[in-house]
Amino acid sequence: MLLRRKTRQAAPSWADYFARQTQACKTPALKHLYAAGLPTEDSPIGEVPLVALDFETTGLNPREHAIVSIGLVPFDLRVIRPAAGRYWVVKPPRPLRAESIAIHRITHSEVEHAPPITAILDELLAALAGRLVVVHYRNIERPFLEAAVLANRGERCLFPVIDTMELEARWERQGRLAGLKRLFGRQPPSIRLAASRARYGLPHYSSHHAKVDAIATAELFQAQMARHFRPDTPVSDLWI
Repeated sequence: MLLRRKTRQAAPSWADYFARQTQACKTPALKHLYAAGLPTEDSPIGEVPLVALDFETTGLNPREHAIVSIGLVPFDLRVIRPAAGRYWVVKPPRPLRAESIAIHRITHSEVEHAPPITAILDELLAALAGRLVVVHYRNIERPFLEAAVLANRGERCLFPVIDTMELEARWERQGRLAGLKRLFGRQPPSIRLAASRARYGLPHYSSHHAKVDAIATAELFQAQMARHFRPDTPVSDLWI
């Protein structure tokens, strides 16, 4: 009997995906984002231009909720550039809920005359082009941006990110020591942004302002790199 050996096809790399999307995309700003490319997988993180990105949203489900503010700050392992960053308040398609206002403190009057996200999407994509995106909890920024681009431009928007929350979980919630702590009934430490920053001696900032949180994420990433990694760490060890 002839046995046929099944072969697994390797998953496409981010570089392959960006190359395909550069050819396929019709939206100029999205085509530019993909054409700007990515660092190679073995690029040292210390040589890569970065941008910290943060959204405030009306909820946690990108199918039901929407972005209400956006903050981004370019940086690298040596310096953070708040003055070169951007901040937008955008008008969501549905009225704000009291629960979300209590968190992000953006009011009905602030969004009443704010632009819809479709008006600033091209600026946002241009600010991300050519930089590796750093976030704290990737299940907000990446799916919400893709949902916004898909709804307003009719195309997909996917890109690798470095997630400072996921990096913090590697040291605080994984490994033998974390397993022993759980065995003895100790609660895992918080890996939220403020709690993570406190472990590195970083100052406390008021949370849930998108640009302030972007700055806080950039500072946290610099601290994580200084304590746990080296400037020559390849980006493939960090991005998702």
